Amino acid sequence: MREIFIIGSKGIPAQYGGFETFVENLTAKKHSDRIHYHVACLSDSNEEFIYNNARCFKVKVPQIGSAKAVYYDIAALKQCIRYIKANHIDNAVIYILACRIGPFIGHYTRILHELGAHVYVNPDGHEWKRSKWNRWIQKYWKISERLMVKHAELLICDSVNIQKYIEHDYSEYHPRTVYIAYGADIVKTDLKHTDPKVVQWFKKANVAEKNYYLVVGRFVPENNYETMIREFMSSKTKKDLVLVTNIDKNKFYEELKEKTHFERDSRIKFVGTVYDQELLSYIRNNAYAYIHGHEVGGTNPSLLEALATTPINLLLGVGFNREVGKDGALYWRKTPGDLKRLIEQCDCIGQEQKDLLSEKAKSRISQAYDWNMIIDQYERVLDADFLIS
Repeated sequence: MREIFIIGSKGIPAQYGGFETFVENLTAKKHSDRIHYHVACLSDSNEEFIYNNARCFKVKVPQIGSAKAVYYDIAALKQCIRYIKANHIDNAVIYILACRIGPFIGHYTRILHELGAHVYVNPDGHEWKRSKWNRWIQKYWKISERLMVKHAELLICDSVNIQKYIEHDYSEYHPRTVYIAYGADIVKTDLKHTDPKVVQWFKKANVAEKNYYLVVGRFVPENNYETMIREFMSSKTKKDLVLVTNIDKNKFYEELKEKTHFERDSRIKFVGTVYDQELLSYIRNNAYAYIHGHEVGGTNPSLLEALATTPINLLLGVGFNREVGKDGALYWRKTPGDLKRLIEQCDCIGQEQKDLLSEKAKSRISQAYDWNMIIDQYERVLDADFLIS
């Protein structure tokens, strides 16, 4: 039995978030009887429970601001070490999601190696580029990433572009990498337009089915909300722009309002978050088109979900997005007027072209991002002696 310890996600059951959804699927859809998962869960207590046949261990973390995530990963790592020692496990794999604890990883890697354990890392995306961090935190992230790459025995990248970046920028460490994509499902919701929660949501949002462009994602500057809103406002489309995102207590929202005055355009509609996945799938399915402005990071879960559900997808044309969408999407640049032009062209797309784009997008998901295929790839890597010898 291969004991796999996963730290770095907020834990399961998944509520929201890419890593959480990944761990949910990895454990729920496990194929191999040779693998047993242990999952760290961010909590206000220290307890254990079983979920998806995985041992889930809660890690109590104090409210200490931006250092909370670093504290959490280190505390989880210490719990893993104690468990491995107490249970005399000699074939463990510690899989760390994201590069938060680089300055500390060398010390813990030495301890784990003495216990016969191995350290794998998912480097995630370019976290050090995110504008929400001040320059000192960005500098920490970059240093931390370098040290995580240096000490990891294997880096599992969910994007080919991230894999190339790791191999190029950290070539001095000769990093061992493997590409395994994030997964997605093509969801066909059973909801009908007459279902009460559908009627209630569309009435509250004040939008009509098939008559809105949709944006779903974290409300942060690097997802290019300002560009998307400015371009939409300057377009002649009669459709709405529906933004499913959390704007509560968010300074960026007020800054954006001040810069763009989007509140004066009745087509711009911030509708809050939607945690009901069945309802969110219905909202995606019934959008006219999806607009994706993410440019930091690797394979983005919300993009995969959009390609799996929404017929037309307008993606910012950076390498990460082109890698995923290929010919199943349309692409825009941040050049003023480019997205405006694409939106107006999109309004005139005929049904035949719309169906072709939808077919290509769904084919892309089923061929490259099917969860069962992703799970098989992960299990081959996690249980492969030759990779950790």
